[in-house]
Amino acid sequence: MSVIINTARVRATTGAIAVAALLVAVGGCASSSPAAGAGNASPGAVTTGASASAVPGAAAPAAVGGSARISYAYSPDDDIRFTFEVESAPFSRPVAGAPQGLPSDARGTVRISHHVAALDRTVTSEGSVDCLLTGDRTASFSAVVTRADPEAADSVGKRQGFSVLDGGSPDRPDRVGFSWGVANLDTDAAGQVVEGRVGTCMAPAPFAPVVTGDLTVRPADLPPLPAAPGTPAGAASTPATPSTPAGP
Repeated sequence: MSVIINTARVRATTGAIAVAALLVAVGGCASSSPAAGAGNASPGAVTTGASASAVPGAAAPAAVGGSARISYAYSPDDDIRFTFEVESAPFSRPVAGAPQGLPSDARGTVRISHHVAALDRTVTSEGSVDCLLTGDRTASFSAVVTRADPEAADSVGKRQGFSVLDGGSPDRPDRVGFSWGVANLDTDAAGQVVEGRVGTCMAPAPFAPVVTGDLTVRPADLPPLPAAPGTPAGAASTPATPSTPAGP
């Protein structure tokens, strides 16, 4: 269900801490205070593995980094914080149908802390990044929840989507979007509203302004496709084309 509905339930009863946790913790990550967690990370601080930037002459990989507290319209009294350590790792996650992985493959960690003021409780969780796409000062990425406080334990294993706008100046603040905030609804076969499933890199526009902290987007163009198995060294790989049915 949407955050709007869940927020109303949280304010209606102190027994709804599990619902409150889902407002943010289900997204995957966090510290209960600005000092805890990863701190004010920058894209260059991501250390989840070998970086393309370590290769002489190679372009720096796309990345998102930093920590920030946001203002969320439907929980104005709550303290909601994100910490992102995200770096692209193209063609590193083989899957069925794409044995070489995808150009959007990524790695890193997302952490979230949501202090619910009405209950004076803080719920945290963490997620493992699996996808990143960037364009100028914007990025969208996704992470699968790997750890959550007991109030949000059922979020573990779910993928959540995030977006960031790196504003770059006090007149244009950074912004964050998260998939369960306002838009991730679907309908089942009976027409009933259900929680939508998030695919890799799927996230809404960055709708929530940052009030403290700093987020940085380091953009990079999509990488070239790797050579297909059996392709001579140096030959470019081309996407497969669908076969054309034979004529009559």
